[in-house]
Amino acid sequence: MNPFVPDPEIEALDLGVVAKAAAYELKTAHPSVKFTSGRRGKDDQARAMASNVVFNRKWIQETYVANDASKACQKWVDDNPTRKAKTDVAAGLLAVMNSLTDAQLSKLSKHLSGDAFDVQPVEQDADAIKATINSLTGLSRFLEKEGGLVRWHAQF
Repeated sequence: MNPFVPDPEIEALDLGVVAKAAAYELKTAHPSVKFTSGRRGKDDQARAMASNVVFNRKWIQETYVANDASKACQKWVDDNPTRKAKTDVAAGLLAVMNSLTDAQLSKLSKHLSGDAFDVQPVEQDADAIKATINSLTGLSRFLEKEGGLVRWHAQF
């Protein structure tokens, strides 16, 4: 008999092997943890980025490691100062992503490959949860803030 019981919330994140194991590790240690994002397609990634860009036009360069993909996305934002609606920004960013190679996109966000998840920030037990996240097997980066916004992002 297999003692492993799948967690529908984690399974719905569509994570890669390492990130998925880490999500289970985190949820076992802290059952109250809520995941807010896992693997994203390009359209979902563009929408997620746009929701932040509408509040801070420099959010991309303040959040992402500088590479061809992040620079191209930030350039679109800079070149289109009148495009302020979330749907317009998302459409523009998606057009940029569609023009990039898979290799370039792989350097933009680990969400695109299923190698990252976001966790709902909390105040209760925050230090213990963050300590567990920082100790997760395979973790390469943990961000508590992205572009000045409170977001708990773990990538593998």
